[in-house]
Amino acid sequence: MAAVPPEVSAWRPRIPGVVEVFHAHFTEYAYPMHVHEAWTLLIVDDGAVRYDLDRHEHGTPHDTVSLLPPHVPHNGSPATPHGFRKRVLYLDATHLGEDLIGPAVDGPDLRDPVLRHRVGQLHGVLGHPGDELEAESRLSLIGERLRAHLQPRAAARRPPRDPALARSLRELLDERVTRGLALDEAARLLHSHPAHLVRAFSTAYGIAPHQYLMSRRVERARRLLLEGRPPGEVAPVTGFYDQAHLTRHFKRLVGVTPGRYRLSSRD
Repeated sequence: MAAVPPEVSAWRPRIPGVVEVFHAHFTEYAYPMHVHEAWTLLIVDDGAVRYDLDRHEHGTPHDTVSLLPPHVPHNGSPATPHGFRKRVLYLDATHLGEDLIGPAVDGPDLRDPVLRHRVGQLHGVLGHPGDELEAESRLSLIGERLRAHLQPRAAARRPPRDPALARSLRELLDERVTRGLALDEAARLLHSHPAHLVRAFSTAYGIAPHQYLMSRRVERARRLLLEGRPPGEVAPVTGFYDQAHLTRHFKRLVGVTPGRYRLSSRD
């Protein structure tokens, strides 16, 4: 029986801290011992991977998130006859510092359904240009949860609610509806950690910052569509990357495409 050729997709998104996104399906290929300069955040969607890290054997069942630290040699090979399908993020020290390398070596495989779900959600949005704020927000919360696993005592000292900070972020988003706002820029302007910023906003308003921003953009798009302007013209002037980006979010929030919404309007 002929070997199944590998399937690989790799790119570098416009998200601070993400060095590379790597999706692959391997049936027979085995990685030799090697190292990375970046953190390796790995989920396996099908099959399983067996690997050695710091001379100890590990595995990646379906419900596990594996975090392999930089500069530590590891390998990898299929643990099932049909190979494995994986999604990987390579992260620099923006979200995970070198002080976490030791704890990650001791426990690289994390059984955490919430973390696993969040990593999958992040992969789902990384391929969509224009959704950078959502990707940055999701990544900041993933980093926070990873640190909670690796430094549980430090993570327990979570800051209290911060409605004033949430209000300041809302005002900033209102000023940048069309232009947009990067999470790290907001964090610098408001002197806050990105994850705390996202959590404070979500706690105060019951909606994530990226959801609030998209809601405001769709609201503006609706007004222009009712004036008779075509979706392709509306998309860039309301902050969307392109018409497809507008259509995806518009249909999610309104229930119909921008084109159908425009045609349904009455003079």
